Amino acid sequence: MATSHNDVRRRLSLTWVFVMLNMLYADIFSFMSPGTLKMFMEGRAEEIVLTPMLLLVFAVLTEIPLAMVLLSYVLPERAARWSNIVVAAFTVVYIWGGASALPHYYFIAAIETAACALIAWTAWQWRTAEARVPARQLVAE
Repeated sequence: MATSHNDVRRRLSLTWVFVMLNMLYADIFSFMSPGTLKMFMEGRAEEIVLTPMLLLVFAVLTEIPLAMVLLSYVLPERAARWSNIVVAAFTVVYIWGGASALPHYYFIAAIETAACALIAWTAWQWRTAEARVPARQLVAE
């Protein structure tokens, strides 16, 4: 069964929503861990001091995968394909780079990683009907 151009865009966008909701809930559950919220209220995360500039960096890094919800729809196909692949890889690094030692985080990070792999695979497989035609067939025509 052929998959339409818009179906692929919709699937990518919805999977990014799924990734972002998981990221959000991983943080919410972390705040529920005893002492964590107090530590953040004191302006630190473990030994890291939370400055306004550091929070801006975190906001920018988080905005990159969040933007893919929209960009999966509005970018031209080639740009959408490659940005989904690159941002999915970036997001996996971001997820594990900020890993918490809490068990729930590892569980949710594994789900996020699988979703990012699905995004990259879907984008990698995404081709227009013209792109699927073998080059020798195009030459023969």
